[in-house]
This record gives sequence, C-alpha cells and structure tokens, in this order.
Amino acid sequence: MDVPADGDRLLRQVIRYGGGWTTTLAATALVGAAAELTLPAVLGLAVDAALGDSGAGWLALAGGLLLLIMATDTLGDLAGGYSTARAVARLRHHLVRHLLMLDPRTAARYPVGDLVTRIVGPAADAGQAGVTVVFGLIALLPPVGSVVALTLLEPWLGVTFLLGLVLLAVLMRAFVVDASAAVAGYQQTQGVIAGRLLEALGGTRTIAAAGTVRQEVERVLDPLPQLRRHGQRTWSTLARATTRNASVAPLSQLSIVAVGGWSVSAGWLTPGQLFAAVQYAALGAGLGAVVATLNRLVRTRAGARRVQQLLGEPAQPHGRETLSGGDGTLTLHGVTVLGDGDRPVLDRVDLCVPGGTTLAVVGRSGAGKSTLAAVAGRLRDPDAGTVLLDGVALPRLSRAALRDAIGYGFERPVLVGDTIADVLRLGDGTRSPGTGWSPADLRRATGAAAIDDFVERLPHGYRTRTADVPMSGGQAQRLGLARALSARRLLILDDATSSVDTVTEHRMAQAVTAHLDGRTRLIVTHRAATAAAADLVAWLDSGRLRASGHHRDLWADPAYRAIFLPPAETARVPATPDRPGPPTGQGQP
Repeated sequence: MDVPADGDRLLRQVIRYGGGWTTTLAATALVGAAAELTLPAVLGLAVDAALGDSGAGWLALAGGLLLLIMATDTLGDLAGGYSTARAVARLRHHLVRHLLMLDPRTAARYPVGDLVTRIVGPAADAGQAGVTVVFGLIALLPPVGSVVALTLLEPWLGVTFLLGLVLLAVLMRAFVVDASAAVAGYQQTQGVIAGRLLEALGGTRTIAAAGTVRQEVERVLDPLPQLRRHGQRTWSTLARATTRNASVAPLSQLSIVAVGGWSVSAGWLTPGQLFAAVQYAALGAGLGAVVATLNRLVRTRAGARRVQQLLGEPAQPHGRETLSGGDGTLTLHGVTVLGDGDRPVLDRVDLCVPGGTTLAVVGRSGAGKSTLAAVAGRLRDPDAGTVLLDGVALPRLSRAALRDAIGYGFERPVLVGDTIADVLRLGDGTRSPGTGWSPADLRRATGAAAIDDFVERLPHGYRTRTADVPMSGGQAQRLGLARALSARRLLILDDATSSVDTVTEHRMAQAVTAHLDGRTRLIVTHRAATAAAADLVAWLDSGRLRASGHHRDLWADPAYRAIFLPPAETARVPATPDRPGPPTGQGQP
C-alpha cells in the first residue's frame, strides 16, 4: 500500500468532514487576505492625497479595511476551531469503527498503546487538514499578490521581489523534507513508548512480585533518547527555516527600497506609490505565516499517514444473509488454520455438531482448542475449509445475524458497558443498545451463570456502574457467561469457568448443558467432569481431530485420560470395564 498517496487522499476526505465551517473559514480568510492586499495601495493613495491636502477619504477607507481585517480574523478563528473539532470527531469515529471491524488477527499486530496513541495524537493532527489547506492557500496570497501589485507599480520592483521569493521557496522545500521525516519518527516512537507502558500497566502485579520495577521503567523509557533526537530535529529544522526567512526577507525589502527610491528619483513612482511598494514588500516577505503553515502541513500529513495505515487494513467482510430455519447445527469441512511459519494450528478438521448438542472440546495445551472455538464463531477465518451454521457459511451471514446467532464466553472476558445491565445487553443480538432483555431476562441469565446473588447485593442492582464494582476473576467470568447467553443458535465457551469454585462450576455446568432452550453448545474445557456432562467430545491432538465420541468411550484410551490427569496418575486409572480398548471414532490413528 502506498501510504503517502493514501494519506493525501485521506486528507481530502477529512477536509469534507469540516462541512460548512471549512467553507466559512475559506470565504472569511479570502476576504481578509483581499483586504490586506488592498490596504497598502489605499495607504499609498492616502499619502499622495495628503501631500495635496485631500487625504481624509482615503484614510477613512483604510480604517474601514483595518476593521474588516479584524472582523475576518475573529470569525476565521471561530470557523477554524469548529471545523477542526468537527473533522477530528468524525475521523476518530471512523477510525475506531474501522478498528473494531478488523479481523482480530490484523488488530493484534498493533500494540494497544500504539493504537490509542494514533487515535489521540495523529488523528488530531490529521483533523486539521481543512484549516491547514485553507491557511496554506491564503498564506500564498500575500507574496503572490505583492508580486502582482509591485509589477503593476513598476516592473523592476516585481522582478526584484520575485527573485527573493524564489530563493525562499527553495529553502522552504528543504524544510518540508527534513521536518516530515522528523515528525514521522517522533510519532512512531511515541507509539512504541505508549505500547510498552500499556503492557507494563497490565502486568503491574507480575512486575511487583518479580521486583523488576526499575528494569521495567528502563524498558518503557528506553526509546526516550530516540524521541528526543526526533524532537530536536523537528525544532532545529523549524529554527533553520525561520532563520533563513529572517535573513532573506530584510534583504528583499532593502532591494525594494533601493529600486523604489531610484524609481522615485527617475519620476517613475510617486511618494505614495513608494510607500505602497515598501508595504507590499513587508507584506509579501513576511513569510512567518508560510513557515507556520508548512510546519502544520507537515504534522497534518504525518498524522494522516499513520491514521491511513490503520484504515488501509482490510475490514473483515460480511455477507447479507440471515438465518431462518435451523436448530444450530455446526459443521466444519476441512478446516485448516495456519500459525507462525505456516505451521498448522488446525489441520483439516472435519466435524459435525448436531443442533442442540453440547460438545466438549478437549486436548493438551496448544492442541488448537481455542482456535477451533474462534473459527466456530468467526472470530477468525480459516485459511482453508468452510464453517457452516445451519448450512450457511459464516462469511455469508451479515454481522448482525452472526452475532445474534452466536454468543461467546471467554476465560478472561472484557466487560464493556457503563452499568451491569449494559454489560449483559452488549451481546443482545441485533437489538438497539439499552433495549432488548427485560429485567426477567437479565435475572434468568445471571441465575444461569450463578452471578445473580452478587448482582442483587450491589447498591443499585443491575443499574450499578461497572467502574464502581470490584470483581474477582470468577465473578467477571460469570458475568461474561451471562452476557453470552443471549445467543440464539450457538453458545461457545472458551474455558469460561476456569476461575470459579467447584460448587459454582457445577451449578453453571448444569445450566449451560441443559437442553431446555435447544441451543448448540461448544465448550472448551480442561476438566473431565465437564467433558463427562457433554453429549459429545471432540479430542484435538496437535491441531488434528484425533477422535470424537462420548466421554465414557474415549476414557478407555490412556492418551485421552492423560489430558485430564498428571502423568504419574494416568497409568493407575483403569479403562472403563465394558470398553477396554481404544475408542473407534473419527480421526483415530
């Protein structure tokens, strides 16, 4: 992807985000610039008129132009502020929405701290595109207009001033190149520091337990010297540009004074015209606004490129189909998922889970259990093969239909929502936020997840703010499970009861494996009791489906028993008497 080109295309889109305020800013700035260009000519005429004892009218006109310039400056500041605020808000909304629509694997390539930094900093810089472009174009009017005005007064004045502007333009080009590299490096290093800081904040207990606070501080702040170098380069580049402008501009003005004085002595210019020429030279050579605008343009383009790098990542595509009839039958045909180095995490898995069935997925760590759960609910697309729900391939379903049909309970759920009720309603299918589940629905879900007593003891029950509720890992898991129970066809639990006690787990297992609602259940587990309560068991071994069947049948295989027991105890556990041999099932070696 050509990020610079796409970044410039994003800037054009952001300019439109400013809406009518950007148009107002452009019109106001144009009127103000025209007034500034007219003022020196009016003052020159006033000087000539004053020498003839009749300059009052021109002075009054000059005063009116000054009032107009002040009014346009004030309105321009207001329009620029509103335009920028509107554009930044829309860009951030667009960026956050796009990030949440990415394939989880794609989003995982970026550290969370870096993503947050891009939303906060570069997005704000890119949001100034409208103001930057308007001011950039307006900043060119004084030097261009001054060249035209000086040429009309005396062609030699125009030629003299134009040579000075060409020299400044060459110097400014070097500034843009150097500043762009410095700003891009600064923003990138900021993202690295933010990513490391967020990692450290997420692992504060581990750092404290290991006594490695000092080492972690050094790791987080290790890029600071690089950040300082980029910052120093940015400011030194700006300082050099300002110095060059400060040295060239006075020489250009002196040249105009010299040529203008010679023209007056030759009778080609009047004193008032000489005064106007000097004013135009000062107006056109004062390129401080141009330098400031270029600096803003550099930051805006750098910010747009970093934002566009994320927007250029393809969103996970969805179809438009919905699920009509069906009982929640889940089918996997030749599903293969590749990991690092193209190593298969899942290897040609064929599996059919009849509707309403509770399937336990078991296997040693790294066998591919969580990956199977991810592809079953389309949190990850397989590299080969097809996953179908009630005969419809998951990519053909709309996003709303997919999330209405499938619910997830995770080992470490993230509880999104301002209140406990909002957390539970997050997975409420296609219904609007804040609606959907009735109070009775909420109580049934929390009861099934064995978290109802905890919620009802809170100060405001289901309306209690999540931020005000300290929760253990088990309580968070149970809330996550209750949230997942909104699924209508398929409930996927990825080790979702690992942090609860045995009694609570038994109560949750009874609710989850009950067949009253007819949903299909896929449960990733490490516990033999959960596998025994399931209708079927899928046994994964190194990414392949080694066998599937009933737990009591698979238990006859010592390798299956070894999944749940320490190696020293595996040999002492006898096979089921009526099933002494290894099981016969799909995928048996």
